[in-house]
Amino acid sequence: MARDIYRKIIDLVIRAAKIARSIGIENLLQPGLVKEMIIADILGHELIHSKRDADAHALDNPEEKYEYLSCKEGGTGQLDRMFKEPTNKRNESLNRITRNRYIYFAVFYASDQMKCKVIYKLQPEIVVKEAKRQLDASRNAISHVGFSEDWAQKNGYAVYRDDS
Repeated sequence: MARDIYRKIIDLVIRAAKIARSIGIENLLQPGLVKEMIIADILGHELIHSKRDADAHALDNPEEKYEYLSCKEGGTGQLDRMFKEPTNKRNESLNRITRNRYIYFAVFYASDQMKCKVIYKLQPEIVVKEAKRQLDASRNAISHVGFSEDWAQKNGYAVYRDDS
């Protein structure tokens, strides 16, 4: 019984991956990509599916870029592999924040992680200030920098809330 369900799920994922490849998305299962698609769809942005760029850009302006952070309720959105040192690597890491017009922090329901509960809009200057604070306090040269929903709520404002 469960094997039949697994086969159906695999078939759907294979079909979805084929559709994704038709628009240049080679790895639909890239971590975070499906949630980024959901966020971009809600906000009316154009997804950037390259791992070496921002997550999205404005529909009419590819130079206006956005970074997405996401978590489930009660979780933490994070930027992975941020360098505290050396200086050149730290600056590259912080550029992942400052290259963007806005940072969006999306919270997904714990009971349905394909459904977005709320999205907060944040200024990159505020996010980079917190990232620097966390990096400076870290004992490691490479760290994950995390942001809670409470932090996002205090430092940004909601641009989307699920009505259901």
